[in-house]
Amino acid sequence: MVGVEQWAEIRRLYFVKRLSIKEIVRRTGRGRNTIRRALRSAEAPRYRRPPRPSKLDPFREEVHRLLRSDPCLPGKRVRELLEEQGYAGGKTILDDYLRELRPLFLPQRTFQRTQYRPGGVCQFDLWEPSREIPVGCGQTRRGYVVVGCLPYSRAGAGVLVFSKEAPDLLYGIGRCLAKLGGLPEALVWDREGALHAGGGRPTEPFAAFCGEVGVGWRILEARDPQSKGVVERLQGYLETSFEPGRSFAGELDYQEQLDRWFDERANVRFHRTLRCRPSDRLAEELTVMRPLPERMPDVDRRLVTRVPPDPYVRLDCSDYSLDPRLVGRRVELRVSQREVLAACLDTGELACRHRRSFARYRTITALEHARALRELRGAPPEPEVETRPLARYDALIPA
Repeated sequence: MVGVEQWAEIRRLYFVKRLSIKEIVRRTGRGRNTIRRALRSAEAPRYRRPPRPSKLDPFREEVHRLLRSDPCLPGKRVRELLEEQGYAGGKTILDDYLRELRPLFLPQRTFQRTQYRPGGVCQFDLWEPSREIPVGCGQTRRGYVVVGCLPYSRAGAGVLVFSKEAPDLLYGIGRCLAKLGGLPEALVWDREGALHAGGGRPTEPFAAFCGEVGVGWRILEARDPQSKGVVERLQGYLETSFEPGRSFAGELDYQEQLDRWFDERANVRFHRTLRCRPSDRLAEELTVMRPLPERMPDVDRRLVTRVPPDPYVRLDCSDYSLDPRLVGRRVELRVSQREVLAACLDTGELACRHRRSFARYRTITALEHARALRELRGAPPEPEVETRPLARYDALIPA
């Protein structure tokens, strides 16, 4: 056997220099048969290790049979079944063989590149930050961000909420559309429990929201994140660009920083796929999108209750005071993302107006409710405290 360099030299002498085999034998010192084999071989010689028998060889057909019945059968279970039949080989050789063989039995999926029309759809998803959000009173709470993205322009928006219930998700959708500035033809969601009623149908709250706004909906098949890959990639950008190195004073600070990140970073960066900035394309996309309605749909939580003798109502593990003069009256509560409001059903009298707290296990009492309760219970009136002008204190303190 000759090396690659000598093989090439032999062929050069014969085909280029036109030397005879006898002369090549004289120059190279190789035998005639070696020279003839080198001339007949069109490929450079290379070392080939002879195949060695493997302990897995007698069981290859059994491995094929197992994968035909269940392509996702774990490798550990395959090895257990083979050992019952006498397999004495190692784990690595079987795992390597399964890694090469398994794709032949799995159903193959192919994708086509999607071209998006301006204003055609807006993809949505729910992203969970890696850290809990401060909500005051020394507490933190798990939050979610409703992320919306227009695939044509790649412009996005995000809204912090604290549950996966329909009112919170619909609030997030509405605020995302308001931040983007227009209405697409359809909203694309995966099978989120509060929005999907089964069989690809929307829940009543989601259908009502879409009907009031005047958009369509598209609910994707289960386990199909590729169908909304644009918003999935935006979520990945959130994880690597927005979260690291930030701290938040509370939920309002989180939302303010999130809005600023979209306005000053995500939507104005140079997008490598688009070869331009999303904000530039958004300006073009808004020319074909329908304008937002004058008022977004009312998605506040509503419930009716009677004012109890202990005039408080419990919402989200916190107690909010009600007007004690309305004990026994029926009131309707409206719970938004920022406010808790209650009014009498018969007269419309205001029963309470509180800033909503996302901290739990708190008792929130309005000052006027506490005073009214003292009067109703016959407690002595609060002592009057004289309010003196600061100039009087200045006169008492020598300069």
